[in-house]
Amino acid sequence: MVDYDGEAPSYDATRGGEPRARAAADALERLLPQGPCTLLDIACGTGIVTRELLRPERTVLGVDRSPGMLALAAQRVPGGTACGDATQLPVASGSVDAVVMVWLLHLLPDPAAVLAEAARVLRPGGVLITTVDKGNAYFVEDSDIARITAELRRQYAPRVTDRVARVLDWTAPYGLELVDETVFPGTGQGRSPRSWLKEIDADGIPWCTHAAPDQVAEVGRRLSVLPDQDAPRPDPLYRLIALKA
Repeated sequence: MVDYDGEAPSYDATRGGEPRARAAADALERLLPQGPCTLLDIACGTGIVTRELLRPERTVLGVDRSPGMLALAAQRVPGGTACGDATQLPVASGSVDAVVMVWLLHLLPDPAAVLAEAARVLRPGGVLITTVDKGNAYFVEDSDIARITAELRRQYAPRVTDRVARVLDWTAPYGLELVDETVFPGTGQGRSPRSWLKEIDADGIPWCTHAAPDQVAEVGRRLSVLPDQDAPRPDPLYRLIALKA
């Protein structure tokens, strides 16, 4: 489990920083209601994305349970942050026009309660926007690395909680229906063959830690002979879906 209070000062720099935050916010804007509205950013973290969503006609509130993260968010969104758990939001029922959750669901062993809370606070006709399928982001675009790792991923990819089909199953009882989607790049986060090998050797790739050692060794061998060992491959493409109440 990540110590979010401890990591707060360096969190943004290790996760794409301002370029990725701007790309995420631009993608969110394509799915958000236009004109005056109230927006809730659940698990807003340092507020690096939340700040990009501020508009004169929009009321924005960021909620997070980490005091360390919120201390930074409060600087970026003055007067617009609150400490709270995503399963017990400090927000009245039916009071917001849009709920945003960026890179949250994949962290949760069971996001059902969080999705239920998001549905509770939405007004009729409101929209829930969330990232899904985060683990596939590096393989949306074709590359030599995507091809080499495809079989191992197919066999051993964990049953993640942010898979879009599962999210739709969880939200259907609340009358939330898929109405739109988009993608955005993790700008500057493309990985080279050498960096993938380092992650595999450090047991940082779930579909490798569950695979047979000889299978992992073969994937490692094929990665090690690719040309341009230090050249990053395509940036990951993160998927956003919009569900309307």
